[in-house]
Amino acid sequence: MRTERAFERRRGTRRRPTLDEPLSQIRLRAGRELTVIDVSDVGLLAEGEMRLLPGTHVDVHLVTCDGRLLIRSRVVRAFVCNLGPHQIRYRGALSFDRRVQTGLVVGYSMPDAASGPTEREGNPYPDSANVLAPLSAEPSFP
Repeated sequence: MRTERAFERRRGTRRRPTLDEPLSQIRLRAGRELTVIDVSDVGLLAEGEMRLLPGTHVDVHLVTCDGRLLIRSRVVRAFVCNLGPHQIRYRGALSFDRRVQTGLVVGYSMPDAASGPTEREGNPYPDSANVLAPLSAEPSFP
């Protein structure tokens, strides 16, 4: 009987992308599409009809909040997840070569509360007498 706690080996927090999110589908450089099961900033778990071999490198097209990216990834593990009479589906865990911001960005960034509003000196309002003076055809000289 094991009395020790399970050790968390994951390097990043995983999340499931929503179906309408661009990150829910990825495309390999070879053109095959995969469905993303879960994703983190350091990797993802994807499923599709393409056979993934552990230890190989693949280039993955991702659409994140930073835009469209081409990320080199290593297949960490892969297995057959569904076996049918006319179809074989594979699942593979991909580890990115660099960190990628895959979190949802909602709204816009707010300025620091510590910075606060800054006082700026602007232009004074024009003198109302000069603005409202009628234009005459002849200039008047004193």
